[in-house]
Amino acid sequence: MPEQLKKPYVRKDDKRGDIQVWIVDGGYIRGHVDEEFTNFGQHYRFKFIPQNEFWIDEEAENDHMLVEHRLMAKGMKYEEAIVQADLEERKERRRAGDVAKATQHGKKLPDGAAAHERLWKTLENGVSVWIVNGRFVRSVFDIDFTAGGHDHVYEFVPKNEVWIDNDIKENERGFVLLHELHERNRMENGLPYSKAHAESSNLEFHCRHHPDELHDALAAEGWA
Repeated sequence: MPEQLKKPYVRKDDKRGDIQVWIVDGGYIRGHVDEEFTNFGQHYRFKFIPQNEFWIDEEAENDHMLVEHRLMAKGMKYEEAIVQADLEERKERRRAGDVAKATQHGKKLPDGAAAHERLWKTLENGVSVWIVNGRFVRSVFDIDFTAGGHDHVYEFVPKNEVWIDNDIKENERGFVLLHELHERNRMENGLPYSKAHAESSNLEFHCRHHPDELHDALAAEGWA
């Protein structure tokens, strides 16, 4: 493995044909390589991952990369391959019983508040920040939900709420929180998602490299 990429590797997990599956330190990758790395990745999505490897964040439970990798290896664009991979993952989640448990056997979608695990904080502007069950959210609402989100992006998030995925380690939560608060504040002021997200990703990445600035950056977003 390349010298500069030794740190992300936690342990070998599995082997699928010629593909070696690695459990990796997602926090290190988001802080030092690419802040857009979520809970898994493969070479055709992230070029820094060797071609014959799958990387799974040690906090994640996702394995739809086989479909995504196979299709992209044949030349399919990521935007198309992820749709097919998501379909496969939904089937797996149904077989595992996640959907039936969460939706009263498919009869009714639960309220978004059902994803709440614990209230982290309520801000002075009335926005509440919740730690949520990420697996529940992915199984019931949006299979691509990772790290965090808020009511200006996801229709299933209740009004004036910011969600932080419980799969995110505690030492990373502040950076994800900063991203979500900044993005929501910018969108609240009329900025479109694409620009707000890009701004927030840059701010998150900067603070991951300058953690001494995180407290002040959060305070500027209303986290007092």
